[in-house]
Amino acid sequence: MNIRKAILSDAEGIAKVHVDSWKSTYKNIIPDDFLKKLSYDQRTDLWNRNISKKGIYVFVAENNEGEIIGFADCGKRENNYVPNSGDLTSIYLLEEYQGKGVGKQLLKQLFLKFEELGLERIFVEVLKGNKTRYFYEYYGASLLKSEKITIAGAELDLLIYEWNNLNQVLSNFVH
Repeated sequence: MNIRKAILSDAEGIAKVHVDSWKSTYKNIIPDDFLKKLSYDQRTDLWNRNISKKGIYVFVAENNEGEIIGFADCGKRENNYVPNSGDLTSIYLLEEYQGKGVGKQLLKQLFLKFEELGLERIFVEVLKGNKTRYFYEYYGASLLKSEKITIAGAELDLLIYEWNNLNQVLSNFVH
């Protein structure tokens, strides 16, 4: 497995992971009609923009054959006005690679970037039904608040977690 900074030519592979992982992760959470309409082409366009955008940092995980099996990105959300803070925007893996340490390596990469940027507080938003919240909790994220959001006509609980000690998180990755 290899973790590296994403380049534009990765957008298609990232899009495939994004769509496929949404379909497995959000099954029975987000309405099926919405999930069925997710498009590789639309997500490829999105990731071409994200990879090119200043202030967004995208990393990919590749398997031994060089195929993208996961990705993660971070930056600062437009609605984040907290000084010296950033946002873990996403970590997604193909279902068959979950639970094998790939997410941990992507998380490490994001926190090294946060450290490089001199950030002190990191936020992540996760739907209540998404089991990834337990991954974030395991690595020290504390629940800050919950909000109601609507996706595809469904009212969902959005949980907002925070890390306020980057060194403590990074200490999880020292072997």
